[in-house]
Amino acid sequence: MEIQHNKLLRDYNTFGVQATAREFIDIKDEKQLLDLYNAGIFQKKFFVIGGGSNVLFTQDFDGTIIKISNKGIQHFIEGSNIFITAAGGEIWNDLVWYCVDRSFPGLENMALIPGTVGASPIQNIGAYGAELMNVMYTCRAFDTLTGQFKTFSNQECGFSYRDSIFKSKCAGRYIVITVTYKLHLNASLNTSYGAIDAELAKRNITQPTIKDIAQVVSHIRVEKLPDPSTIGNAGSFFKNPIILNTQLEQLKLDCPEIVFFPIDEHNSKVAAGWLIEQCGWKGKEIGEVAVWKNQALVITNKGMATGAEIFLVSEQIITSVLNKFNIKLEREVNIL
Repeated sequence: MEIQHNKLLRDYNTFGVQATAREFIDIKDEKQLLDLYNAGIFQKKFFVIGGGSNVLFTQDFDGTIIKISNKGIQHFIEGSNIFITAAGGEIWNDLVWYCVDRSFPGLENMALIPGTVGASPIQNIGAYGAELMNVMYTCRAFDTLTGQFKTFSNQECGFSYRDSIFKSKCAGRYIVITVTYKLHLNASLNTSYGAIDAELAKRNITQPTIKDIAQVVSHIRVEKLPDPSTIGNAGSFFKNPIILNTQLEQLKLDCPEIVFFPIDEHNSKVAAGWLIEQCGWKGKEIGEVAVWKNQALVITNKGMATGAEIFLVSEQIITSVLNKFNIKLEREVNIL
C-alpha cells in the first residue's frame, strides 16, 4: 500500500482548485482499510473522497486523503426484484447505464449525477423525482473506530433530504465499500418531474423506454449544468430549503411566482436556484468565480479560483437570500 506525500489535489476535485494533502492513499481493495486501521491512520486527521464531486478544498489538507477506487458490479434477479451490488469506487453514471442497458428500471432519472457509488447513500442523492433512499437495499461500510465491517439496512441509514447518518451523526466514521440496490422489473417510469415530459414530446416519444428517460435526463442536465471536465464545479452547491407552509404563504404574497414543491401538509421545498436568481446572482462573476448562467444553484471556477474565493462567494449568496427571503441556505458541498 503506497502512501503518497504532499499530493497535489487539483485532479481529485471537480472544482479543480489547487490544494495539497500531506498524505494520500488510493484504496483499491477493502482489505487495505484494515491495514490503515492497524497502522493507526484513522486515529489521525483523514478525509475520504470518491470522485471529488462534493468537496471544496479551501486550504491545504494537513492529514490523509483516502480515495476509494474499488471496482465491480454484479446483480441477480429474484422474481420481479433485481438486486444490484456495486463497489463504492464505481462511477455513479456507469452504474446507471449498467442498469439501463439491461432494462432494469429505477436509476434512469438519476443519470449523469456526478460522483461515485460510495457517495450515493451518504448524500442520499436524487434528481428529477427520484431519490437514492427509494432504491437502496443495504450498504456495507468500514467502521474506522472499531476496524469492523458493518452492513446497514435502508432504515438504519436514517435517510432524509440529501442527508443520512453517514453525513450527520456518524459523519466521518464509516467508509462505504459496497451498495446494494433493490429494483423492480415492473416499476413504472417517472416522467412528470421537471422538463422530462416536455423533452420527450419534443422528440415525439409517446411511449418512453428506460433508455429514453436516461438520455433525456442526461440531455437536460448537460443543457443546464456545466461539465466538470471543462468548467470546475460540484453540481448543485446548495440544498433546496424546506420551509413551513405558513412562511411560504407569506412569501407568496410578495412573490406569487415563487417556485416550490409541496412535501406534506406542513412543509414545502423551495427551489434554491430560484431564490438565488431573485437576488441577482445568476450569471454573476466575481474574479475567477462565477454563478452558472443557466442554473444559479451552481458555482463555478473559471479556471484559477481558490477554494477560499469560492467559499466567500457562497457566503455572500447565503447572506443575500437570508436578507431577502429570511431563508438560510445550506451547502450540499463538504467544505475542507
